Amino acid sequence: MHLLEPRPQPSRRMRWLAPLIAVGLTLVTGTLLFLALGKNPLQAFIVFFVQPLSSGYGWSELLVKASPLILIAEGLAIGYRARIYNIGAEGQLIMGALCGGGVAVLTDGMNAHWILPAMVVAGALGGAIWGGLAAWLKTRFNAVETLTTLMLAYIANYILSYMVSGPWRDPGGTNFPQSVMFGDSALFTVLIEGSRVNASVFITAAVVLAFGLYFRNSFVAYQLEVGGQAPDAARYAGFSAKATVWISFLLSGVTAGIAGVGEIAGPVGQLNLNISPGYGYAAIIVAYLGRLNPFGIVWSGFLMALLYLGGEAAQVSLQLPSAITGLFQGMLLFFLLGADAFIDNRLRRSKKAQAAKAAIQPTAAAPTSPAALPHES
Repeated sequence: MHLLEPRPQPSRRMRWLAPLIAVGLTLVTGTLLFLALGKNPLQAFIVFFVQPLSSGYGWSELLVKASPLILIAEGLAIGYRARIYNIGAEGQLIMGALCGGGVAVLTDGMNAHWILPAMVVAGALGGAIWGGLAAWLKTRFNAVETLTTLMLAYIANYILSYMVSGPWRDPGGTNFPQSVMFGDSALFTVLIEGSRVNASVFITAAVVLAFGLYFRNSFVAYQLEVGGQAPDAARYAGFSAKATVWISFLLSGVTAGIAGVGEIAGPVGQLNLNISPGYGYAAIIVAYLGRLNPFGIVWSGFLMALLYLGGEAAQVSLQLPSAITGLFQGMLLFFLLGADAFIDNRLRRSKKAQAAKAAIQPTAAAPTSPAALPHES
């Protein structure tokens, strides 16, 4: 039996190579999967990774899907660096969309320049409040954040369903659970004619640059990491462990909430039950695949967006189920976490196994030892 023991000094080079290893193993496993499904692996990978980018519209869709993934992952990375594991960004995205969408619904028919900025602010506040609720549960009751954030995501989804099925349902929507279509004042400007790329991508770009400077030059970033990874050392140094929790959840809630507004005021154009195809959960993979680095997250965000596009193309061209996207995302995360486990740790035999081996060795050596052979009389 073998056990994992921490390495004295994990390799920084392997840390950065781990995403490439995970991608490679995902491709190898994907090849076996396509063979098992009776599909030509080469053709399948062309459909997955080449076909979606064979047109200008495909590239524009890549940007549309990558933008919210990157934005959410940037906020999550702050908490993950401090070992605050928020896995409920999907709920914070939904609450941000609800709060921002509420502004659009209540001002329906108005034409004012302040509506869209108010939606962004309301979305940021909605996401922050939902993240802050998880922070309060952790700091007040020491509740495990992986559970509370996940449960809050379900609650947010139920609230969305209630609002679009009841108070905010479009009277002319033939009873579909959706709000009215937003007016021009509540929508981001389309940047590329004939595409869905809109001005919300500038918010994502600004957040990436801001967080890049934040991690590189900010003493607060250092305090957050110490406060999350070594609370006792943080208290000794005068840092607040509770402040670490609150800042991590509030920032991740803000970015997720703004991403929600970017969806309803951009590609979706209204509140409905399909605001997000799971961006809040996929952003967890994006954050780790990007090594929790603001600029590495950009690369991983585009890769994850390509998986979304490839999954949609595979459904049409290869008649594969929609679950194929989630399957590839899951494999990518599995291999990434596995690679990280062996970068941070190494195999070591258990004491019981070592004792058993030591007991067996003398017995095995006895017949070959001249002293142990019987002497003829």
